[in-house]
Amino acid sequence: MKKLIKNSIIFPLLLTTLIFSCKDLTELNENPNGVGPESVNPNLVMPTILTEAAKSYVNLGYQDIAGVVQHTQKDAWSSGHNDYDWGGNQSWNGYYDILRNNELFYSRSVELNFEFHQGVSLVMKSFVFGLITDLWGDAPYTNALKGETGGTENILPAFDPQEQIYAGVIADLEKANTLLSKPKADYEGIVDNVDVYYGGDPTKWRKMANSLLLRYYMRLSSKKPDIAKAGIEKIVANAAQYPIITASAEDATMAFPGNSEADAWPANAVIDASGSNYRRIKMAATLVEKLQVLKDPRLGIWANKVEIPLVVDPTAPAGTDKIVDGKRILSTDKVKNAVVDTDPEYVGLPPSFSALPSAYNLNPTPGQTSFNPHVSFLNNIYKAAKGPLLKARLISAAEVHFILAEASLKGWAAGVAKDQYEAGVKASLETWTVGGNYSAYIGQPGVVFDKTAKQVLEQKWIASWTAATEAWFDFRRTGFPELKAGPAAKREVLPVRFYYMQDELRINKTNAESAVSKLEITNYSQADKGNSAWSKQWLVQGTGKPW
Repeated sequence: MKKLIKNSIIFPLLLTTLIFSCKDLTELNENPNGVGPESVNPNLVMPTILTEAAKSYVNLGYQDIAGVVQHTQKDAWSSGHNDYDWGGNQSWNGYYDILRNNELFYSRSVELNFEFHQGVSLVMKSFVFGLITDLWGDAPYTNALKGETGGTENILPAFDPQEQIYAGVIADLEKANTLLSKPKADYEGIVDNVDVYYGGDPTKWRKMANSLLLRYYMRLSSKKPDIAKAGIEKIVANAAQYPIITASAEDATMAFPGNSEADAWPANAVIDASGSNYRRIKMAATLVEKLQVLKDPRLGIWANKVEIPLVVDPTAPAGTDKIVDGKRILSTDKVKNAVVDTDPEYVGLPPSFSALPSAYNLNPTPGQTSFNPHVSFLNNIYKAAKGPLLKARLISAAEVHFILAEASLKGWAAGVAKDQYEAGVKASLETWTVGGNYSAYIGQPGVVFDKTAKQVLEQKWIASWTAATEAWFDFRRTGFPELKAGPAAKREVLPVRFYYMQDELRINKTNAESAVSKLEITNYSQADKGNSAWSKQWLVQGTGKPW
């Protein structure tokens, strides 16, 4: 009996093994509930690409890069934000994850002949690859997304020269302009609500593509002035063939649903109920003081007034330190040699002020959990997880107009510089709900057009609030605005690039070291040598900029 039971179990198992051994292993491993890359609908991939790219961009422009260009400073956990203490491990993995999804998006769109989707994919490819080379310099490009389809050259791809990457970005945007040139009704497969930027509007995507072309032509204006001039003039001269973003309603933006940490405005005080991340970010004194000089109405949209202004009263008795009518009254002996800002309305945190920035302006509770009543907090709108002004902004009408104003000042055929400058200012004021102040603002000393690139770039820097990455790239290219590193900064000048991460230097050693060898070591590279945030990439080598 025992033998019969044993055999009755063994024979069916053997039979099952023989049957399955005749089948293709890949057939056995198919997930009946999954969708393979070869059959995925492009509309299922598109939202991930758009949302991840937008979140990555706003996280740069509202976080550490906002610290570099002195839009904001932090009063705790501040060394990366304020002092450029980035270390050597800035990762581009997230950007390449977006690009891998985008490659699938593009290939499936080609297979299905979805030309709208192809155009969108090329715009996003250009945006993300452009950002990678802007941040790091040379980077994997030609073979970066081929993975295991070839040999070692795809698994450990070479770093393409920065000049070549920019050329590829421009070529893809040109192709996107053509693909996106038809009326919406002529396209197949558009699903409006998966397009979180433009709701499936090909015309707006086309304008985004050509506006990015302007951005990258201007990026090359010092190294390749002939190419930049010809490219910008071609776009301006052929408005029907190259429509661009000219009104703030056409800005490439993404709103935040605000349901969770993954889809909410960064550093809000809703998902982070403690509010600590919101509380740490302060307006930088550099920006506050420029806005005050210009009587800029955007200041009140971006910042709160100080809760308790300081008043240093030279007639007060020694030892005076008291609150009177909502102000903190101090005698001169209580202040001693401390740096104080007694502005009764807005006080910014100076850039890289000290190793303990929370102590600024005689804060009575310095430290990680401080609440400084003598420095302006960001406006309360930035506590929210979502809101009408809480958007990732990838490129804007204001930026486009300022690019054309700068091009015109170079003597290029890009329109009237004054008109473009004023249109840029107006677009930014409208974006931040203070467009009604335009007439009064534009005629003020310091704002009325003075025919200088410095003024154009300063206004462009102001307009890039929460999208400060582009301001950094402008500073690197031109030296404007004339930003200075603070006393606690890691170097005496602002950085000009990100570090190649250690994993890349270790795993893709030969190619990474080749890229590092092409960086220009400067007086500020110091112990980091080639792979330094102060070593110059091709784009600024030989330009004398920004320092």
